[in-house]
Amino acid sequence: MGKALGFFEISGVVAATDALDLMCKAADVEFVTWEKKLGGRLVTVIVRGEVSAVTAAIEAASAGAIKKPVCKAVIANPHPELERIVQKSRDRLLKARGETEQTDEKQETPKKTPARKTKK
Repeated sequence: MGKALGFFEISGVVAATDALDLMCKAADVEFVTWEKKLGGRLVTVIVRGEVSAVTAAIEAASAGAIKKPVCKAVIANPHPELERIVQKSRDRLLKARGETEQTDEKQETPKKTPARKTKK
């Protein structure tokens, strides 16, 4: 079982929020980010999880959404370039909220070396 990304595009922020709620309740998926276009009139919600969970989540949102979805897709084992694009979108969302992503790995702080004095 591999990881997958699910994309669910729908018209309106309220409909997107409702669809996200349906997805998270229907299966074990994680909200990654969303992209709002046209002033929020078109919203793409992106979730991540196991292929079967993402598929179930997308289908649940499609069946129960308060509006007809514009588009939907499940991508199993996404290419690293696609992961990079999705991560950029997530970083923008977190930055707008004033948050930073928490990781389990320790991040090393670069060591500062004293500046050398040069002779003139």
